[in-house]
Amino acid sequence: MKRTPIVSAVFVCVTMMSAANGQSQTTLIDPIRAVDWSLAGVSGGIPTRTTVCATLPAGASSNQIDGAIAGCGANQVVQLSPGTYTLTSGITIARNNVTLRGAGPDKTFIVFAGGNPCTGLWTNVCIKNSAGGPHSDNPGTVANWTSGYAKDTKTITLSTTSGLAVGHMLVLDQLDDGNTDTGQIWICAKAGVCALDGGAAGRPGRAQMQFVKVTAISGQTVTFTPGLAMPNWRPSQQPQAWWIDPARGIGIEDLSMDHTATAPTSQSGIFMFNSMDSWVKNVRSVRANRNHIWFFEAAHITVRDSYFYSTVNGASQSYGVETWMSSDLLIENNIFQRITAPMLTHNTTGTVYGYNYALDDYYFAPNWQQASSYFHDTGVNHVLWEGNDGIGWTADNTHGPAHFATAFRNYWNGRDGTKTAQTSPIIIMGNNRYMNLLGNVLGTPGYHTAYECAPASTTTASCNGQGDVSIYTIGWSGNQGAKGSLPNDPLVQASMFRWGNYDVTSGTRFSTSEVPSTLSPYGNAVPTSTVLPASLYLPAKPGWFNAPWPAIGPDVNGGDVAGLAGHVYKIPARQCFEKTPTSNGMLNFNANNCYSAATGTAPAAPTNLRIVR
Repeated sequence: MKRTPIVSAVFVCVTMMSAANGQSQTTLIDPIRAVDWSLAGVSGGIPTRTTVCATLPAGASSNQIDGAIAGCGANQVVQLSPGTYTLTSGITIARNNVTLRGAGPDKTFIVFAGGNPCTGLWTNVCIKNSAGGPHSDNPGTVANWTSGYAKDTKTITLSTTSGLAVGHMLVLDQLDDGNTDTGQIWICAKAGVCALDGGAAGRPGRAQMQFVKVTAISGQTVTFTPGLAMPNWRPSQQPQAWWIDPARGIGIEDLSMDHTATAPTSQSGIFMFNSMDSWVKNVRSVRANRNHIWFFEAAHITVRDSYFYSTVNGASQSYGVETWMSSDLLIENNIFQRITAPMLTHNTTGTVYGYNYALDDYYFAPNWQQASSYFHDTGVNHVLWEGNDGIGWTADNTHGPAHFATAFRNYWNGRDGTKTAQTSPIIIMGNNRYMNLLGNVLGTPGYHTAYECAPASTTTASCNGQGDVSIYTIGWSGNQGAKGSLPNDPLVQASMFRWGNYDVTSGTRFSTSEVPSTLSPYGNAVPTSTVLPASLYLPAKPGWFNAPWPAIGPDVNGGDVAGLAGHVYKIPARQCFEKTPTSNGMLNFNANNCYSAATGTAPAAPTNLRIVR
């Protein structure tokens, strides 16, 4: 899973009321390059359920668990007692509004000895809608989308709404842009043209997808939430829609799962298929095969306060959470340990990765570094990475490019142990465009010695060995700051918005030359202020955040991570990892022992800011 990065520096800033924060502030990012990230995750938040429909003793079988779930009433709980459950087959949850809850991940242990065929992709926990479809291979009714294409639009006209209902998940897609570079947004998954391997998820030739929730239907007019994210929906690409009656309100909480014995049969620990407004909370997941959680045609799912340890193979396809054909997910306050690519994103819209801690991204090639945060497909857009502490962020060109991502107040060190290959904190490979990087802290002192490695042209061979020690390695078609089989892409750098990032080679930079203020379309005005908001999706410091707020950024001082001029405090997930006892190399994890009422104070006034003009 070796990947190559490209990044372009472009910045836009306007003063407005921030929908994401619900408060007046200076908003750095032009609205066309952002969405309302406060809508990510379970709509209205994870509910608290208190009515228990069944309590099962340790040793209960998967059939007994499945039966209890099927017999549960709406908004009720199947309670697993303390002890060990060795299951010879997987668990299936196809009933809406039910929670499977243990006594805590340090008390309730599920050991899988067999999996579940689920929808054809074997898994240990199968969450799906009762109909088991439709899906992108067999979408059922497909409607032409005949009006309403502008960004943020919430009402469109379809050629038919037969079978569509309020509460359904509406899937919007359109034809790819083809094999000729548009010089702007380029939705393309063609191997040897815009991608190394090609092959995007979704209906053939329709990699740009958005999954929205239907709120009203009047004749052939459909209203939904959230609004359209991308600015390139247009009649020439034959936009269409199909729909799913999704699994809803399904939660998995307070238990531990061991997947070791089910590899290689079961690919996934938890498979969320055709699902919406569901969640995983306070779960320990150990040694999954391909991935710990697989989102497949899903929206508004929350995964939080959990611990994911190891994958069986440490190979190319070894992931923590993996998103396929999804929108508005919230992956928040989790720990990922010894996983090759902890957070792996395929064609996904509006998702938030917030305040996760990742370490030891174990890979079978021992000297090759894998990033903790990954884009791996075309059709990815408007994803927010905020407050994460990990190894790095890579947008590769394996299956096509991503667009309009934002990285805000993350700490990416760019150095996993003693690895020396592909070690830039930020790797953005060719055709990944319109990226926003704001308020991040980047690099490892003494190792990263260059600011940027970017190609001067589509044919530039390399940056003379600086790719692995640069903070930014951007625009290249190959790995490690070198040209690969495709042309390099200088537009990655030219379209990129960088503002207020601290790195170990340059200090803090507010450079007008790194703001794409003259770019058209999709530029970003030069910010009128160096003041950064605390968050782009949270309205205030959350109660579980037991660290200074914000914890990362050039305006943070007195931080407890050494070598970074005091600009980084340990986020709650990292604190939890460092204080929790271990057994056999993994945490004896229970989120309830880690996250409580918030403590800490606001950061002091900014210091050591290097203004670059």
